[in-house]
Amino acid sequence: MALRDELLKAIWHAFTALDVDKSGKVSKSQLKVLSHNLCTVMKIPHDPVALEEHFKDDDEGPVSNQGYMPYLNTFILDKVQDNFDRVDFNRMCWTLCARKNLNRNHLLITDDDAFKIWCIFNFLSEDRYPLIMVAEEIEYLLRKLTEAMGGSWIEEKFEDYKLQLSRRQHCLNAWEMIELVGMGHFSKGMDRQTLSMGINEVFQELILDVLKQGYMLKKGHKRKNWTERWFLLRPNSISYYVSEDLTEKKGDIMLDGNCCVESLPDKEGKKCLLYIKCSEKSFEISASDKKKKQEWIQGIQTCVLLLKLGRPAPHREARQKRRELRQKQQAEHEELEQRMRELQVANENKQRELESMRKKLEEAEADAVEEERRRLETQNELEGRYRVDLEKEKMVRQQMEEQVAQKSTELEQYLQRVHELEDMYQRLQEALDDERQARQDEETVRKLQSRLLEEEVTKRAELEEFHLTQQRAISQTEAEKQELERERLAKESALEDAMQQLQLLQNERHEALQQYQEVMKKLEDAANNTKSWKDKVAHHEGLIRIIQPGSKGPQKITNWGPAAFTEIELSLRQKEWQDKKGKPAQTEQDP
Repeated sequence: MALRDELLKAIWHAFTALDVDKSGKVSKSQLKVLSHNLCTVMKIPHDPVALEEHFKDDDEGPVSNQGYMPYLNTFILDKVQDNFDRVDFNRMCWTLCARKNLNRNHLLITDDDAFKIWCIFNFLSEDRYPLIMVAEEIEYLLRKLTEAMGGSWIEEKFEDYKLQLSRRQHCLNAWEMIELVGMGHFSKGMDRQTLSMGINEVFQELILDVLKQGYMLKKGHKRKNWTERWFLLRPNSISYYVSEDLTEKKGDIMLDGNCCVESLPDKEGKKCLLYIKCSEKSFEISASDKKKKQEWIQGIQTCVLLLKLGRPAPHREARQKRRELRQKQQAEHEELEQRMRELQVANENKQRELESMRKKLEEAEADAVEEERRRLETQNELEGRYRVDLEKEKMVRQQMEEQVAQKSTELEQYLQRVHELEDMYQRLQEALDDERQARQDEETVRKLQSRLLEEEVTKRAELEEFHLTQQRAISQTEAEKQELERERLAKESALEDAMQQLQLLQNERHEALQQYQEVMKKLEDAANNTKSWKDKVAHHEGLIRIIQPGSKGPQKITNWGPAAFTEIELSLRQKEWQDKKGKPAQTEQDP
């Protein structure tokens, strides 16, 4: 498969050269000539009728590269064997394409050197069409060429060139590569012969698979004499020639996995001997010095090891590894680009989602603003209602406060009346004190009895009137209390503060009632004391009667006036009269 790929590259150059108008097609007559030359060079029997038979259904004229490939594979490449000279094959294809594409102006190299660079280009170019050489392979070729010329590699110079190359297409075609080497851009200071020798050495290593070459002495098998020969080490053989121009080949040493090479001690006046043992023959060879001897031994051992392992030549294996590495890097790059595209698509999707979310957020924000506007309108409306209700509540509270103030005023008036009653009771107490004083002044009182009786009647009338007034006030207070209680129950939720004040007023009223009861009790005690005093006075005198409130029961008429005595006093008085009446009668009977 590797041989087919290498042959196809040279054939592609030849086919492209025949495409004069660059239409991608070549006439059948030209393809016949090309096919005949290919068969001749690669030692394949040529069938001139096969081409016509193959394209008999295609009478449209020129044939494209894709149309020519089936014929090329079937009638030429499938029959090829590795028994032809690849240099002759490459030179035939070079002859077809160089005439059209090679620009010999300003070139420092010969046509033969340009042909060798063209072959090297085909070897190092990528396996895709149109053929190109990437920057890595350009650097590899220039390094090998510089080492072959004995120069030093300048990394900075190539980096500058690679930078210029990256601005164009990152690669070169065959003719640009020939121009780059032929114009001496990387071989300044070297003469043409040195450049030509360097190109030839790289050509022999990469194209002819020459791993090592040089003069050594070989011992003959028949005559046993030592003759100087030019040796070429390839991966599977060692060829030796009369001279380095390779015009007369003297023989080959075929290598395989069973061959071995070893060092021999000096003998027969020869030094730096090495012994190559193969399956059929053995060879004794003398190197020029120990260094070259060791290099040849290592080179031959490397070839034997590669044959054992079935691996290709080192430069071919290195080329394959570089290609695999580039393919791997290309795959990683493509994978990275694919990931980047996927990430970009994902990013675009995310951007679209974010844009959609942004639009939704804007719509939600607009809805929120509208909702906020509605809420504010509702809030303002509710605040207006609350404000109206608050005004109403304030008016109701103000009315209740006015009512409470009115009730407070009435309560104050009531308390004032209570104070007046207390004053009246106080005055009554003073009157009682005066009465006691009057009892002490019994004689004076008797003289003033008639006036006191009149005053008693007057006082009694006033007390009865006061008592009635008091009863009416109490009844009115009870009614007002009930009314206030009903109003409190009806407006309890709205007038809690008013109730507290009312409760305070009720407490004060209760305290006033308690004080009133205490006054009444004191008055009752005073009345009892007065009663006991009156009893005593009535018992002894029966003339003076203390003025006091009358009974609420049915009044009786005495000779002293209406309700002058109570039932008990009247009975006592009646009993005393009877006693007094009985005593004179008894007195009259005693004598």
